[in-house]
Amino acid sequence: SILPIDDIDVFSGTLITDWYSLPSQPSEQIKLAVFVLDKELRSDAIRVVVYVQSRKGDVWQDAGIDSELAIRLEDLILTRARELRASSVTQ
Repeated sequence: SILPIDDIDVFSGTLITDWYSLPSQPSEQIKLAVFVLDKELRSDAIRVVVYVQSRKGDVWQDAGIDSELAIRLEDLILTRARELRASSVTQ
């Protein structure tokens, strides 16, 4: 909820954020690409890619992909989706 959204495509199930720097790490910024691959709440139904850039002086340079953070975000998204589904079933 803190990352600025750059693009959402509901037909392909894609969400792209804009670059965002955490206050605790101002010389690093991340950008997320979230792909919803299936309607089922399974681990292979969602894919997150976390792009990382580091600031060198006044220039942002690509620093690769953070696979560990991507996996944690996938788990968080699936957990929240399961919570939402469970609450809608009980209502």
